[in-house]
Amino acid sequence: MNDVSVPCAIPATQKEDCSVGKVMELPEDKNGRSFVEVMSEKYSPENFPYRRGPGMGVVVVPTAGVQGSPMKDRLNLPSVLVLNCSGISRAGEQAEIAAFCSHVMELDLSHNNLQDWHEIRKIISNIPNLEFLNLSSNPLAGTTLEPECAEAFSRVRRLVLNNTQISWDTVLQLTQQIPELEELFLCLNEYSSVSASSVACPTLRLLHINDNNLHEWAEVRKFGPMFPGLDTLVMANNNLASIEDSKEILQRLFPNLRSINLNNSGLNRWEDIEKLNFFPKLEEVRLLGIPLLQTYTNAERRSLMIAQLPSVSVLNGSTVTVCEREDAERFFIRYHLDYPEEALPCRYHSLVTKYGKLEPLAEINLKPRYRAQVEVHCEEKVEQLSIRLDQTVAELKKKLKTVVQLSTNSMRLYYIDKCSAFGPEEMKYNTRVLHSYSIQDGDELLVVPKIK
Repeated sequence: MNDVSVPCAIPATQKEDCSVGKVMELPEDKNGRSFVEVMSEKYSPENFPYRRGPGMGVVVVPTAGVQGSPMKDRLNLPSVLVLNCSGISRAGEQAEIAAFCSHVMELDLSHNNLQDWHEIRKIISNIPNLEFLNLSSNPLAGTTLEPECAEAFSRVRRLVLNNTQISWDTVLQLTQQIPELEELFLCLNEYSSVSASSVACPTLRLLHINDNNLHEWAEVRKFGPMFPGLDTLVMANNNLASIEDSKEILQRLFPNLRSINLNNSGLNRWEDIEKLNFFPKLEEVRLLGIPLLQTYTNAERRSLMIAQLPSVSVLNGSTVTVCEREDAERFFIRYHLDYPEEALPCRYHSLVTKYGKLEPLAEINLKPRYRAQVEVHCEEKVEQLSIRLDQTVAELKKKLKTVVQLSTNSMRLYYIDKCSAFGPEEMKYNTRVLHSYSIQDGDELLVVPKIK
C-alpha cells in the first residue's frame, strides 16, 4: 500500500490491514524491534523507491553527527509514516529518529508492542512537526504516564488511543499537556465511568468514545466542562439509557456541539429525542439502532425524527431537504390525530400552529380496474354486460358475438365515454387492451354491422 499524506478523518490504523498483509516479515526477536529498525527497513530505497516530482517519496539525507549510522545513506521517507503491525517495542537510537523524521507530520504505530511511555516519548520528542499520532492496540493498560513523558505530546493535534486500555487519569494527563489538541479517539477502552477534570481542554473539537460502557448520562455530562469547544461527539455502541438534564443545563454544558452520534444507544423515550433540541448548535444527528424506533417502519422512523428535530439538517448521514421536512411535519400531525389530548407530544401543538389541524389523507387505490359494467347497444338491442378490462379488443369482439349475433369480421365496435363531450371512439385496433380506453362503469359500447 502507498503511504499517502492526507488528513486522517479516519484513524491511520485503517491505512494498512494487519490481517491482510503486514508491512514486512518480522524476524524472531524476544526484545521486540525498534522504531529505527523498522523505519530503516520499510523506507529503504529497495523497499520504498524514490518518486520524482510531486509524490509520496521524500529524500532525507542524514545530518552531521550521525556518523556510522547502520541506516542507508538515504531513506525515502514520506511525511506520513505507517509502521503498524511491525513488532515495535522500543525507540532505538534517538539521534537517527531526529535526523530522518524532522519533516514527518503523521505517524501510525498501531498494533505494535509499545508498553513503555518512555520509549514512546523517545520517538515523538524527536519528531518536531508531528501532528497526528496513532497508538491504537498497543498494550498500555496499567502503565504510568510520568509528567515528562506527557509533555512530549504537546505538539500533537490528533491523537488515537483506541483499544489501549489506558486509564482515564492518563487521558486527562495528556489533554492537559497538549495545548492544541483537536481530535481524540478513545474507542474500545472499556470505560464505564470518567472522572471530571479541573483543567479544561478548550481546543478539542472531535471526541470518538464509541464502543465503551458509558450507560449513564451522568458520565457523558462531564464531557461538557471538560471539552467546552466540542463540535462532534461520537459515542455509538455505549447503550446510553437516557438524557437526563434540563434544557438550561444542556444549553450550558454543550454550547458548541454541532454533531452527535448515538447509534445503538439504549434511548427508548421520545422525551430524550426532544431534549436533543436543547443543544443550541446541534444540526447533525445519528440515531440508528435505538430501541425507541424498533416498532416503526423505515419511512415512519425518518419522518417522525425529522419532525421532532426542527434544527437538524443531517439525519443518519442524509441531508434533510425543505420538501422532506414539510412532508415529515405534516405526516407527524396526521400520525397523532387519534391520540388523546394528554398523550400528544409538545411538538404536535407547535406543528398544528404552523399547518393547522390536517385531515387524514384520502386512501387512493392506484391499482388498475379489473372489470367494468357497460351497456352494449346494437341496433334496437341493449344489454348490460360486465367486461374484463385486461382483454384486447379482438377478445372482446369474440365475447360479443353471442350478444349481438354478428361475426367478428362483420361488426364495427365503438366506445362511448358518458362523461366526455366527444363522440364515439372506434375501437379499430384489435391488439389494444381495453383498460387503455379508461372504461368506467356506466359507459357504453356501440356495435354497428359492417355494410357489405
